[in-house]
Amino acid sequence: MYKALVFNFIYKNKGIIILFFLYFIGFSTARAQPDFFKKKKYFTAADTLRGMLRPERTCYDVTYYDLNLKVDIAKKYISGKNDIYFDVKEDFSTLQFDLFDNLTISYVLFEGEQFDYKREFNAIFVTLPSQKKGSSGVLSVFYEGYPTIAQNAPWDGGFTFRKDADGKDWVATSCEGIGASLWYPCKDYLGDEPDSMAIRVSVPTGLQAICNGNLRATEPSYDGYTRFDWAVTYPINNYNVALNIGNYTHFSDIYTAADGEKLALDYYVMPYNLEKARKHFEQVKPMLACYERFFGKYPFWRDGYALVETPHLGMEHQSAIAYGNQYQRGYMGGRMPEDMNWDFIIVHESGHEYFGNALSVRDHAEMWLHESFTTYAEALYTECTLGYEAALRYLLYQRKFVRNKEPLLGPMDVNFTDWSDTDTYYKGSWVLHTLRNAIGDDPLWFDVLKSFYQNHAIGTVTTSDFTEYIKLRTKKNYDAFFEQYLRYPNLPVIELKYEQCADNLQISYRWKADVADFAMPIKMGKKGQYKTVNPVTNKWQKINFKNLRATDFSVATELFLVKEKGQP
Repeated sequence: MYKALVFNFIYKNKGIIILFFLYFIGFSTARAQPDFFKKKKYFTAADTLRGMLRPERTCYDVTYYDLNLKVDIAKKYISGKNDIYFDVKEDFSTLQFDLFDNLTISYVLFEGEQFDYKREFNAIFVTLPSQKKGSSGVLSVFYEGYPTIAQNAPWDGGFTFRKDADGKDWVATSCEGIGASLWYPCKDYLGDEPDSMAIRVSVPTGLQAICNGNLRATEPSYDGYTRFDWAVTYPINNYNVALNIGNYTHFSDIYTAADGEKLALDYYVMPYNLEKARKHFEQVKPMLACYERFFGKYPFWRDGYALVETPHLGMEHQSAIAYGNQYQRGYMGGRMPEDMNWDFIIVHESGHEYFGNALSVRDHAEMWLHESFTTYAEALYTECTLGYEAALRYLLYQRKFVRNKEPLLGPMDVNFTDWSDTDTYYKGSWVLHTLRNAIGDDPLWFDVLKSFYQNHAIGTVTTSDFTEYIKLRTKKNYDAFFEQYLRYPNLPVIELKYEQCADNLQISYRWKADVADFAMPIKMGKKGQYKTVNPVTNKWQKINFKNLRATDFSVATELFLVKEKGQP
C-alpha cells in the first residue's frame, strides 16, 4: 500500500521494553549489522509476540479461514467467529493465535469442546489435547467487541465508519502493519497465509458487503440483516482480507490476456460516481497489459480483478483493491509530472497484486520487496505507455522523495511497522533502477525481473532469494551492492578530481561507502556519450576524455542512485 507518511504507529502496550540487537537482517551473505540500527530501535514484549516465530506458531500451518462476521454499524460493534483450519507441523499441545485485546473472546472450541485460553497482550494461547505431526484440526474462535477505529486510514489501521454523499453508511477496513487481528482472530504472521478463505459478512439490509474473491451467495435474515458470502480461492495475506460496506452499484468489464484468456473485471462504486467511474476505469485494461508484459498474467485469475470505492485513499486488498483517489490523475490530483495523466492509486495498488499479494514477504523487515518493487513498477508502467525517456522523468520525480534516513531492511522478528519515511518506496525503486543500469543488459534485466516474480508467485520470498537470484543469473557478485543499499541509509559517494589540459579532461575517481569492498560500474562523461568505468572503494583510478571541458562533464545520476563529490 502507498503510505506517504508510512506507519507512525508503534504499539504502546504495557510491558517490559526490550532492546533487540538486530543482527537477523540478512541475506545469504549477511555481515555485521550497522551500528546505525543497533542503537536505534526499541520494542515491547507485545511486538515480539506478534513478530517472532515462537514454537506456539511454528507448530501449525493455517490452511483455511472461515470467517463469519456481523457488523452493527450504528453501534460500531462487531461479533462473530472464525474457524481456523490447520495442519500440525510439529507435535504440540499449545498454539498461539492473535486478536486485539479490545475485542472479547466469548469462547474457543476444538472438536466440539470448549477450551480455556491465556491472553498476553494481543496474543492468545490455547492448550489443546496433544496434537501429532501430520494431523489436522479446526479451532473455532467466537468473539465480539468494538474494533479499533482508524484515525487516519489507511496510514493507521482499523475500521473507517463514514457517510457517503447521499448520507448512507460507508464502512471499510484497512490494517497493513497494525495487523488483521484488530478485527478478526488469525495467525497474524505474514509468512503463514491460508490457502483459501471464506468471508461471510452480515450487514444491515439495504447495504452491500464487498470482500475479496467472488460472491457465492446472498442470504437475508430475520433481524434486518443480509449476509454476503465471499470465497477466496488463492492464498491471501491476512492484511489483504478486506471488508467494505456501502450502498454500492456494480458494473463489469472483461480483460483479454495475450493468450486470449478472459479475466473478469468488477467495479463497485458509489451510485453518484457511476458514469465517472466507467470512463476513469478504462485505464485498467492497458495497465494490466503492461504488467502482463513485464511480469506475466494477472495472478489471481479465478478470483477476478476488482476496484472497490472506499472512504480512504487506497490499499492493495487482493482481488478487491480499495480505491479512494476520487477519480483524479496522479495522487489526489498531483505528485507526478504534469504531462502524465494516469491514476496513481490504480497503478500502484494493482502493482501490489504481483509484489505484495502474489509474491509476499514473511517479515515486515523485508517490506521493500513489496513496496520498492511496486513503486518501481510505476516507472515500468510509464515506460510501457509513454516510453523510456518518460520513465526516466518519472523516476527523477520519485527521487525528490528519497531521504536516506533509514536502511531499507528493518529489524527481524518484531512487529516493526514504524517506517518513518518513504525510502522503502522511492529509494527502493531507485535501487532497482540503479541495479538495472549496473547490470547494463536490459534483456537480461527484464528476464530476471519476470522470472524472479514467476518463480515465487503465490508464495513467500526473502531478500536472500532475490540477491542470490541476481548473482545466479548475472554470474556476478552483488553482495556489497545490496549490503550498501539495503542495510545502510547512506548512499555511496563517487569522489572525483578534475584535471583540465587544453581541451582534454582527466578524471580521477573512486568510491567512498560504508561497505569496505563496495564496487559498482557507473557511467560518466558527456551526456549522451557516457563511458562506463568501474570504480572501487578508496583507490583512485583515472580516465581521459578528449575534447571535453569540465563544465560539460557529468556523472549519470539519472541512472544511478549515488552522491557526487568533487568540483571541477
